[in-house]
Amino acid sequence: MMALTRVGYYNLTGILDFYKHAGSATAIIDHRKDVREVIPDASPKLVERIRDCEAHIHRAEEEYEWTQQHGVRILRWGDDAYPQRLAECADGPLILYYKGTADLNQMRVINIVGTRHCTIYGQDIVRHFIDGLREICGNRMLVVSGLAYGVDIAAHRNALEKGFETVGVLAHGLDDLYPPRHRETAKRMLTQGGLLTEYMTRTNADKMNFVRRNRIVAGMCDATVLVESAAHGGGLITCGIAQEYGREVFAFPGNINQEYSEGCNNLIRKNGATLITSAKDFAESMGWLDDRRLERAQKEGIERQMFPDLSPDQQRIVETLQKTNDLQVNMLSNMTGLSVGKVAAEMFELEMKGVARSLPGSVCHLL
Repeated sequence: MMALTRVGYYNLTGILDFYKHAGSATAIIDHRKDVREVIPDASPKLVERIRDCEAHIHRAEEEYEWTQQHGVRILRWGDDAYPQRLAECADGPLILYYKGTADLNQMRVINIVGTRHCTIYGQDIVRHFIDGLREICGNRMLVVSGLAYGVDIAAHRNALEKGFETVGVLAHGLDDLYPPRHRETAKRMLTQGGLLTEYMTRTNADKMNFVRRNRIVAGMCDATVLVESAAHGGGLITCGIAQEYGREVFAFPGNINQEYSEGCNNLIRKNGATLITSAKDFAESMGWLDDRRLERAQKEGIERQMFPDLSPDQQRIVETLQKTNDLQVNMLSNMTGLSVGKVAAEMFELEMKGVARSLPGSVCHLL
């Protein structure tokens, strides 16, 4: 899969479709001389790139050896440890390289993004927002960002301070760190979160890589939170991708005369993001305030009663959610053995019976 990723570098959606069709990367590579036997409708350009992939195979072998020497995990599309929210995206990477301790499939995963020129106002927003989330969610949430200057690093550092795990998605390989001055924060994140990338070692942090990186930031999360942005910027790109993925997008408003409030204000004005002013606003929109009350009730020993009149499949869904509430549809599908379509249909029936409901981000919640 590592070699196949390099073959499909310029056609992310296409290579993932081909992988799904063929069933494995091995099937494609083994038939690289006659690839149309496994992918009849492969484009001439892709056929040529796969046929001439010897150099990519050799490079993948080198990279695999490096990962083994440096304790880097290789997360393949379809693996349980691969971010399942990202697996739903049409252009999700076939391979991710990960070093860290955080579960990338936690119940709640958000990203906080914005300008590299974060003002004092923006820093205050990040601090108060994460403080508020700690009050509402405890530390049961993963905070994702890009480890860049400004809003990104403020999000990571405040998350660490408040006990959240936090993951930085990089625009280069794990053999380097950009910007270098964030190295100490990144080191802390390795034991309280992690570093994640789709890029092999010896990859420069080029401008295009940052743009591609943003789809991972957006895709692996339930929601994107924009703190500050000029009229154009990477944070807005992430918000746009999140919208395309059907994820929730939120933005903090700012002074109409400030350059780094313009992007947020415009996004809100165009209905591209929900306006929030606090963690409570955010948690309420995501349906997480009710979750917190439910957690407190469970700690006090209040148990749910068995639900009557459920079909066997509905009972299976309920029993799974009783063990681990708030699962995304695809994760619930894996745990119950039901198809995604079947889970969605049964969740609709459970909503009608007042037993469960669907939250933003395709999350199934047991009432």
